[in-house]
Amino acid sequence: MTYCLGIKVATGLVAIADTRLTSGSEVSSNRKVSVHEVENHSLFIMTSGLRSVRDKALTYFREVIAEQDQSFDKLYKAVNAFGQQVKRVAQEDKASLEAGGMHFNLNAIVGGQLQNDDEHKLYLLYPEGNWVEVGTGSPFFIIGNSGYGKPLLYRSLTYETSLKDALKIGFLAFDATKVSANDVDYPLDVILYPKDSFHMTEYRLEKEDMDEISYQWSALLNNSVRKLPTYWMDPILDKLNASKSPV
Repeated sequence: MTYCLGIKVATGLVAIADTRLTSGSEVSSNRKVSVHEVENHSLFIMTSGLRSVRDKALTYFREVIAEQDQSFDKLYKAVNAFGQQVKRVAQEDKASLEAGGMHFNLNAIVGGQLQNDDEHKLYLLYPEGNWVEVGTGSPFFIIGNSGYGKPLLYRSLTYETSLKDALKIGFLAFDATKVSANDVDYPLDVILYPKDSFHMTEYRLEKEDMDEISYQWSALLNNSVRKLPTYWMDPILDKLNASKSPV
């Protein structure tokens, strides 16, 4: 499985991707995010799904970028081009994959800013090659193991959240997923993109880098549970105690 999270806030983009790969009983790690930057063209692609499909689609896309980069002046045009390569791979490999019992399931998050974009953009691309753009009401996309981190993101993240806090919330969403699922793990690749900068900052976090933060977060959660008011429980407990009273 995979955990890839893309966040768009007013001041920029955050991308977080785990690196764990599982194939049957075999476990390995590999980078799931790729970055392309040329002058005022800056974008990243994160993917989930079969590695063979991902690698082939990205290889085709790199060829397109090398040949046609200057024709992509807005990010949606690059997303369309990547979607075309995903459909190309589907035409070539989908039937044989499904005949072998595997599902063609490539999803991608594409973020960045190209020279004629009025601001940074974030898109979710489906296996069929179509896409949606993130909205300000729910400014994130997750692909892969998406369920465990969403409650924290919905409660804590808004479009006006700072880039720094968005990274913090994004990590905590990953931490919630890692605690709950054994198919998501370190190392963790992080990308920050400040609005209008046309430059991606990349960094890799190892487990030992984040153990203390994960421990502190668990302690804060436990302490918060104990501090929550209990008055709402009183009628329930009164009823429970009354049911135990001798007749």
